[in-house]
Amino acid sequence: MRLIWTLLFALAGSVTFAASPEDDYIAARDKAISDIAAQESSNAAVEALDAANEKARADLEKRLSALLGPLSVKDFPATGTINLESLSASDIGFGMLDGLRYANSDEGPSIVATTRGLAERWLQSKADEDDESLKLPTGLGEALKLDGFYAQAIGSDAAFVKTLDFALKKPEGADIAIARLGGWTQDVGPIYDQQVVVAVVKGDRVLIAEAPAAPAVPKIAACEALWTAADATAQKFQQEYQGSDLKDQQAYDSANAAWEKGDGDYRACMGERLPDDPTFPALLAQAQELADHMAGK
Repeated sequence: MRLIWTLLFALAGSVTFAASPEDDYIAARDKAISDIAAQESSNAAVEALDAANEKARADLEKRLSALLGPLSVKDFPATGTINLESLSASDIGFGMLDGLRYANSDEGPSIVATTRGLAERWLQSKADEDDESLKLPTGLGEALKLDGFYAQAIGSDAAFVKTLDFALKKPEGADIAIARLGGWTQDVGPIYDQQVVVAVVKGDRVLIAEAPAAPAVPKIAACEALWTAADATAQKFQQEYQGSDLKDQQAYDSANAAWEKGDGDYRACMGERLPDDPTFPALLAQAQELADHMAGK
């Protein structure tokens, strides 16, 4: 009996567990990042770096396509392109969510798809960031409620700023469904090109859709007035700062504080008043339709 147990333990110890497709993808991605970093350190030519980046992205795209399979969402193509814009840490677009982006055009609606496992690994890497402004929670449901998630996951050169959250009916079979209205910006102040962004988690799949708001989000006079007044105050402080020989730091700080407060007041106003606007039911319907289609309805 003792011999049998010894043999069983010996056999168990010799078993080699195959890496999962997700493990293989992460290993290939990290190796590509390391190889490109090494080329940059050796002052490789820009052309060589670009070629290495594109070759690696193409390989990773194939791996993700095999892992995810074809997309089956109404009005979207079945095949996608890699969401990672660069594998060089010195480039804009580095560190985006591992997944594929599906779109019929550069300007229209798009979906970024990934697995729950890859999304959770990506969130863990963001939780370990040294820069506090880039940190995200590890829980997927919690992270999907934050502007910073979308800015880092599916954006590259601008921040995503929420106008409001939609009250969605969670599609049947979906584990998580979150929809928000907002826009991409590099500055404070109104964003007039708003996007409907919808995230659906169903089983092992995480889908994030982005579509231009239809109809366009209207200007609301009361909210515009808040921003106009704040901007006027900030501009006065800015003029004081620029007119000071010593570049008055207090005036500079006061200008930024006025802009930031005006930005916050403007968005709070839009979030409060937009649901009463005649365009709102159509915007909500757009978000619900995206969620339903992503969930397979």
